[in-house]
Amino acid sequence: MLSAFARAFQTPDLRKKLLFTLGIMVLFRLGAHIPVPGVDFVAVNQCLKEGPNGLFGLVNLFSGGALLQLTIFALGIMPYITASIILQLLTVVIPRLEALKKEGQSGQAKITQYTRYLTIALAVLQGTGIVATASSGALFSGCVYANQVVPDQSVFRIATMVITMTAGTTMVMWLGELITDRGIGNGMSILIFTSIASGFPGSMWAIKLSGTIGDGWVEFFSVIAIGVIVVVLVIFVEQAQRRIPVQYAKRMIGRKAFGGTSTYIPLKVNQAGVIPVIFASSLLYIPALVAQLTSSEAGWATWIKANFVRGDHPLYMATYFVLIVFFAFFYVAISFNPEEVADNMKKYGGFIPGIRAGRPTAEYLNYVLTRITWPGSLYLGLIALIPMIALVAFNADQNFPFGGTSVLIVVGVGLETVKQIESQLQQRNYEGFLR
Repeated sequence: MLSAFARAFQTPDLRKKLLFTLGIMVLFRLGAHIPVPGVDFVAVNQCLKEGPNGLFGLVNLFSGGALLQLTIFALGIMPYITASIILQLLTVVIPRLEALKKEGQSGQAKITQYTRYLTIALAVLQGTGIVATASSGALFSGCVYANQVVPDQSVFRIATMVITMTAGTTMVMWLGELITDRGIGNGMSILIFTSIASGFPGSMWAIKLSGTIGDGWVEFFSVIAIGVIVVVLVIFVEQAQRRIPVQYAKRMIGRKAFGGTSTYIPLKVNQAGVIPVIFASSLLYIPALVAQLTSSEAGWATWIKANFVRGDHPLYMATYFVLIVFFAFFYVAISFNPEEVADNMKKYGGFIPGIRAGRPTAEYLNYVLTRITWPGSLYLGLIALIPMIALVAFNADQNFPFGGTSVLIVVGVGLETVKQIESQLQQRNYEGFLR
């Protein structure tokens, strides 16, 4: 990895792309520290010192801590992620979107435009919810300064805050597209990587300060050791794949034979990526959010607050694990269509050795995909439970630096970025060789 970056910096055009990407990342982190107009930043800091609110932990993780600080980039990239997931799910349901997906680059450009519109709409909705939650004091429940976070609650001030957050999300989306077009690619993923990685030093130091053995250094280095093990495990599983061999028959065109090549279909063990963890986390936030916003003292609300707010509760952990496994199978089922793959292979004369073309091929692909999704889903569930176990073992908060969503995204984006840099280096080396 380091050698790839070193060689990239020695190439002038790649060096410009890397420096441009780093500049955008710095600008993105700068915006995550500029408060929204109308927020009492002193009151916000006082509430943050009393302890973070775990209810909004997922959105706060993707915003790099900007959400609970109520900055202009408070919503971060989360509306774009939600919009992308919704469009991907609707592609399976709405024939028009499915037809656009099959049109290639022009259709994908249209879907991207729809994603932008939906992102802005979701940003307005989420921004209104966050501002209303902060105004009511529910954003920092239990903090004595919670009602002072938004001192002026006039309609004009609230509207200004919502518009500012929406504009911040639009700018984040634009910055991500700039990295994709003029940087090293994967702009949105790199911004998510920046948000999550920025919280690592603070989380690590908080674990050291809360430690009791050896002035906290034993816990500090124990977490680093756990982090190394988790990262190695994630890299191993994320790179693991089942390669299904595919043979293409020779076709005679005139007197020449074409085809006859051998290739394979790569089926990853973790075919769903981090999406099941996001789905499960979002679904588990809904009951706790409803109970908190309604301020109800009924039996159901008390039970939810006791069992589904703190991540160290056994019932919460078991439900979280089951939901991740379920969503892993659900997302793989809608994102990979064995019938479509089998039909395309049959159309171009491809077949799996020992398997008849058509329906038997689709059944075989579905069988293999189900077999490898089981270990992938169990792996996702176990990785996601690491921060909750750390909550008990190290007295860490629910944003444990080396667990769950954070490591999956950081490692995945890191591997993909290195692959892109290496592919661009290879293209330039080949051009130099041909010249």
